[in-house]
Amino acid sequence: MSNCKSFWGVCSRTLYSCYWKKQKEPNESKQKPCLWFSIVILVTVLALIWMYICLVSSNDQDDVNWKLFTALHLWINWFMVLIILSALLTAYCVFLLLFALIQVFLKEPLNLHCTHKILLLGGIVLIAAGVTGISVVWKEDWLTVLLSLEATAPFLQFGAVGALTLLSKVVFQAIFTTHQKFSRCIIGTAFALVTLLILLWPLCIWSPCFIDKLPPKPELIGHRGAPMLAPENTIMSFNRSVSCGVKAFETDVQLSEDNVPFLMHDHNNSNFLERTTNAKEIFPNKVLNASASLTWAEYQRLNAGEWFVKTDPFRTVSQLSESVKALARNQTIPSLRQLLQLAQEHNISVMFDLYSPDQEHKTVETILDSGIDPSLVLWLPSAERDYVRKRAPQFIQVYDNIAEGNRLNLKYSKISTKKIRELTKNNTRVNLWTVNERWLFSLLWCAGASSVTTNSCHTLKDMEQPDWTIPLKLYKIIWLCVDIGSILIMAVLFAYQWRKDNFPRSGLTTIRRSSLG
Repeated sequence: MSNCKSFWGVCSRTLYSCYWKKQKEPNESKQKPCLWFSIVILVTVLALIWMYICLVSSNDQDDVNWKLFTALHLWINWFMVLIILSALLTAYCVFLLLFALIQVFLKEPLNLHCTHKILLLGGIVLIAAGVTGISVVWKEDWLTVLLSLEATAPFLQFGAVGALTLLSKVVFQAIFTTHQKFSRCIIGTAFALVTLLILLWPLCIWSPCFIDKLPPKPELIGHRGAPMLAPENTIMSFNRSVSCGVKAFETDVQLSEDNVPFLMHDHNNSNFLERTTNAKEIFPNKVLNASASLTWAEYQRLNAGEWFVKTDPFRTVSQLSESVKALARNQTIPSLRQLLQLAQEHNISVMFDLYSPDQEHKTVETILDSGIDPSLVLWLPSAERDYVRKRAPQFIQVYDNIAEGNRLNLKYSKISTKKIRELTKNNTRVNLWTVNERWLFSLLWCAGASSVTTNSCHTLKDMEQPDWTIPLKLYKIIWLCVDIGSILIMAVLFAYQWRKDNFPRSGLTTIRRSSLG
């Protein structure tokens, strides 16, 4: 046992304090080592929270990458860079805290090396910069984080109870070995409050997945086709989404210089063709800042697929065969008429945003001339809606405002799961965009969403049920059992520590008195 302690003592001392040999107790006050130990705990907690925020925000990673590309004119997977940095920081802090706890357990001096101090301060700066970035640029991600707790809070609570139970032995040891009464009171009170908060956390937890009967699975709408399997807004991409069983195509329509509607998402900036085409190579001397910068014949000269294989925006290219990659490399920009023909062939609806000025009339005429069944057209743009109703009354009107109609298309973070359930009970069809992650799809499925717009139709189509559902009564029973089990274990650990620190002394005193008698 002593050899084991010696081994762990050397490891923790080397990695925490960067000293191989055991040090003597420092003559200076213990306040500074304790302060840095507290900072290690704080930064570890912050790093874990930040890592959680990054993971649940991965649903919107494409939006993050697109915004950074627009600002920096450089396309790399910025979100993956952030995830890697955050994971490294979190792993570093967790291991540092682990070795600090070993130091406490073995009663070693808590002398944190200056290198660790610098890295911890750097971690605080990184987390602060990330939180500031979200608060300023991606405020909606905070809504995603809050929404994610409806899917993860029950399991986070169970994990927190487990961690609290494991750490309780170290806390009890600290209470009994601390000689200052004030310090014991502070440690004991803080631990009691944290324990109470964690054990009673489920009183604040609500999730749509606390249900007995599961609603029908939401239908899938292909966001720009199937952009994880093929270049977005290309015929190949929409064909791949057909194999996923999507009920509608979602796309973006703009007008060329000669008034031909075509498919392209990026718009109205100096590099709107740079991300997904080779426009800079084909037209190096042209100013390309609007859809009307090129004629339809010129748009057809552009390659709209090479970028997908080269940049691998969703890290899925490696899963494709060489023949599929070759097909992707040779994609061109499709016209709206081409997409309508594909939709008519497969009896799939079409929904789109319009990004060129005053293009509603031209788009409507193109749709009517294509011969597609008008009832397959989901009209989303709010401009000229009265004209569209008169010219094409069979188009299905879709709204982005709850007060306007009974067919809605909303961002998933802009509406609560309780409101979704209420609307669907009143026969309102609710489509949520853009839903890519399993946990989010599961949550919206439990809430009763009618459909979701997704980049990952190939993944969601294979889901036969949400990741978890449980009756509320059963969850409450499990919660109480976990809490009671934790309390009993902590009571045993407390009694053991109390006995260890008190009975040996009294026993020794009794023996001495007996021998003297």
